[in-house]
Amino acid sequence: MKRLGSPPALAVDYRTLAELRYQIRRFLRTREVAARTAGVEPQHYLLLLQIKGLENQLPALVGTLAERLQLRHHTVVELVDRLARKGLVVRRRSPLDRRQVVVSLRPAGEAMLKRLALYSIEELRTEGPALVVALMRLIGRPVERRQARMAGASDHRGGLVVKVPAAFGGETRVPRWRKMRCLSD
Repeated sequence: MKRLGSPPALAVDYRTLAELRYQIRRFLRTREVAARTAGVEPQHYLLLLQIKGLENQLPALVGTLAERLQLRHHTVVELVDRLARKGLVVRRRSPLDRRQVVVSLRPAGEAMLKRLALYSIEELRTEGPALVVALMRLIGRPVERRQARMAGASDHRGGLVVKVPAAFGGETRVPRWRKMRCLSD
C-alpha cells in the first residue's frame, strides 16, 4: 500500500476563493428570503426540492433525505412533521419495508415548490455568470479576460455580455448595476 504524502504546496487564490464563497452565499441568501416570503423556512424548501428531485428515481425515505440534506435523521423527521402539519407533504410506510417512511409531496407542496424553483432558476440565470466565472478561475480553467472582468462588449442598454459554458446558457446579459459585485482583475 502506497502512503500518501502531503499535497504539493499550491498557491492559494484567496481573492477568487472569497469571491466564490460570496457568490454562493449571496445566491443562498436570496433563496432563504424567497422561501420565508412564501411561508416556509429555507430548510423546508430544500426538503421539498429533494423530495421532488428523488421522484421516479428513489423513494424519498427519511434516511435518504437526511443524507441529501446533510442533516441528522431526527432533524429530517422534525422537518417532515412541520411540513405535514402545513399540508405540504404526506408520509406513509414503505410497502417493501414497514420500518421505512416514504415522504411525498401533496398538491400544495408541489405548487409552493414550483413557484420557488422557478424563481430560483431565474435567479441563477441572473447571478449564475458571476458564480461560474469565480468557480472557473478557482479550479484553474482558462477564462477569457472579459469573462473574468465581466466587462465584455457593452450593449446599448448598458448591460454586459458574458460568455459562459453552454450548459449555463451560453451568452448572458448582466445588468450594469451588477458589475461592481462581479470579479475583476
